[in-house]
Amino acid sequence: MLQLRLLLTTLRLSKKSFTKIKSKSSPGFSLVELLVVVAIIGILSAVGVVSYSGYVSGAKQKSAQNVMQQISLAQTEEYSNSGGYYTQADSSCTPTSLTSDNIETTLFGGGDQIAKDMGYEICIATGTGSSNFIIIAQEIKSSKACQLTLSRNGNFTRGDDC
Repeated sequence: MLQLRLLLTTLRLSKKSFTKIKSKSSPGFSLVELLVVVAIIGILSAVGVVSYSGYVSGAKQKSAQNVMQQISLAQTEEYSNSGGYYTQADSSCTPTSLTSDNIETTLFGGGDQIAKDMGYEICIATGTGSSNFIIIAQEIKSSKACQLTLSRNGNFTRGDDC
């Protein structure tokens, strides 16, 4: 009987101490839980930034291709008006802001077709033969600039760095 009372007393004490320990815990998050959440957010943001920059460069490239097609259409009109295509160099040219401005002035009457935020400069070179031209667009970058070309017959080619 004494043993039974002793056992019941021990159980009551351990139950009281358990409830005391439980009631002392705070309702907040632990440091480890917060660190895990911050690490997950960091990984997700890193993946998002890389994906976003890929989308932006792809959109700029597509915009440059669209402008190059507009220039090709303007070249058709130039040929109808003057009997020849507008070119800026013999067989190759280096796209600069000056060549882009000259294209806008000559073919588009001064309109702002080649936007600066597109990230590409454009020039027009003479292709093989007297009635050919090649439109060259080069990305404005200090290294590994993407280069796009469009021939008179509508064939697009991309450089290795695109």
